[in-house]
Amino acid sequence: MEFSVRTSEILPKMELAAGVAGGKSTIPILANVLIEACDGCAEIAATDLELSIETHCPAKVKKEGRATVSTAKLLNLIRLLPEGEVRFKLLDNHWVQLSCDRKTYKLVGILAENFPSLPAMPIKGGQKISAAEFCGLADKVSFAISDEESRYTTNGALLRLNGALSLVATDGHRLALANSQATVQSEKEERALVPKKALALVVSAAKKLADGAELIYASEEKHLFFQSDEWLIIARQLDGKFPNYEAVLPGEPSISVSADREELKAALKRVGQMSDRMSRAIKLTIGEEGIELAASSPESGEAKEAIPAVGKGEMIIGFNGNYLLDFLAHCPTERVSIGLRDDSSASDFRPVGEYGYRYVVMPIRI
Repeated sequence: MEFSVRTSEILPKMELAAGVAGGKSTIPILANVLIEACDGCAEIAATDLELSIETHCPAKVKKEGRATVSTAKLLNLIRLLPEGEVRFKLLDNHWVQLSCDRKTYKLVGILAENFPSLPAMPIKGGQKISAAEFCGLADKVSFAISDEESRYTTNGALLRLNGALSLVATDGHRLALANSQATVQSEKEERALVPKKALALVVSAAKKLADGAELIYASEEKHLFFQSDEWLIIARQLDGKFPNYEAVLPGEPSISVSADREELKAALKRVGQMSDRMSRAIKLTIGEEGIELAASSPESGEAKEAIPAVGKGEMIIGFNGNYLLDFLAHCPTERVSIGLRDDSSASDFRPVGEYGYRYVVMPIRI
């Protein structure tokens, strides 16, 4: 194998590969990236057996072949090289030599045949979806994905295709649901659990694409596929059944108020400085004067603020302030509506004027 490529061309591809390779695996080959020179390009692949990526960049190929080297070492080296052409050459001991101007480096390699074979993209059944739409939905729900390993089926987001694309995430205390505005042509309803790491990688890769770009989504029994012109991401589906989220979506609220998003966010941040470190509890008192926010803790002190709000009804209710801040950080509109039934039922937060996004939060005792 012998080829040359510009550092600016290979660097973003290696950054994507680094988001997959390595991790906690004790299998040495999984910390390596597979590089194959053929047909005027350098193909790059990385996997941790649960998540994989295949990508490519243009190259001047002198001799076809493939090799594997440490993903982290190669990425760090390319980042430190000046812009220009870097030459790759496979040596007899599976090492790979890099040369750029008068600089020469040799990286320890592992036999390429030891690199795992990756699942192939299904030939049929792919659905075209907007990369921008997908990124927008993922940003609105990713923060609600559970990090608890015991909650296996909530360690990812539920992807639904049924005339439109939607993503749902929950950690058992809150739920985020985002629907796309664009229609998606699908012969039947599809549901799949996308792992959190896979969702983040697709978003990271898709944001590097030009505006208006499309992704092709496909699935089979055990794997999910997300493909663009520049890369293919393969994720192992999460087993199990996602919670019946539709059953917990609140019905018609007894109290509904709206407030300025930035005012509410700023007040939550300030009052939250005095909240309990474990519960992050903030008391909301909703009345004719607006919304009063209060928090206290023995180790910090007390705080109380009031902001104006539009609506009718009175209620005192408590929430984890960080949960509310997560939603407000991703709310796309200037005002947010709050729908309440009682102080022990799930509450509904929505952007005013946008009906495709809902955030449901369980209250806490205060």
